[in-house]
Amino acid sequence: MTLDTAVLRRLPLRGRLAIGTVLLFAVAGVVGPVLVPFDAAVTSPQDRLLPPGSRLSDGAVAWFGTDQVGQDLVAEVLSGMRTSLTVALVTVLVGGSIGLLLGLLSGYFGSWVDGIISRVGDIQLAFPSLLLAILLAGVLGPSMVNVIIALAVTRWVIFARVVRGSALSVRHREFVDSARVLGASNGRILIHYILPSCLPPLLVAATVQVGLTMVAEASLSFLGLGVPTTQASWGATIAQGRDYLASAWWIAAAPGLALALVVVSIGVLGDLLRDLSDPMTELSA
Repeated sequence: MTLDTAVLRRLPLRGRLAIGTVLLFAVAGVVGPVLVPFDAAVTSPQDRLLPPGSRLSDGAVAWFGTDQVGQDLVAEVLSGMRTSLTVALVTVLVGGSIGLLLGLLSGYFGSWVDGIISRVGDIQLAFPSLLLAILLAGVLGPSMVNVIIALAVTRWVIFARVVRGSALSVRHREFVDSARVLGASNGRILIHYILPSCLPPLLVAATVQVGLTMVAEASLSFLGLGVPTTQASWGATIAQGRDYLASAWWIAAAPGLALALVVVSIGVLGDLLRDLSDPMTELSA
């Protein structure tokens, strides 16, 4: 039995379900919009506000129903998944890279470098991250790039603190002192000795932040500060459906349930990664 197979066998049922759900949503977000394209400019008045399972005028079945302009909610949910996934992954990549660099510098060098980076992080953490994202998105305007910038600015400090803590715990370990005595440069020590110790907790933090970033993107789009109206977004679809909760509840329910399911699954996956990265923790069923 290989190591990977052994790890998979040790995963509890909730872990397997979480991995399966995340993979399903990821594949749906990548492939779905190609198979079921979404066009915000296309309307079908004769098909508006049809309940789930209804047949459209062209003979197709609207499994999730239709919205107030006759759009098939399956297409909106799939395209919204691609939008949320793209924003979340790029935001975590950008914010994680900035946080990784600053966290390494702060934790390894300490002194005034650590003081400046930590104080800047403390000042930013004094503001609620979502309110700061709303402020930045409102100033920059609605676009996917601006949403990524706004969310990355609010996320880097989380990664920086995780990396800083790991760097502080290993910078005076024996193997680091030995490399320093042998004449290794600071750059070599950071890359070959400090960085590997920071990657496991950084991966766990990044996984959790993917789900939280998807919620933040949906919140901005719900308020009209997210992606443009020409792009599908779960938050925008939920916002459109709030006026039809009594008569067409499925408009808000379909993207809302999808968002809740994928975020919970990512959270469970993050917990499993934390357990796997800690050799003292045994996975429980």
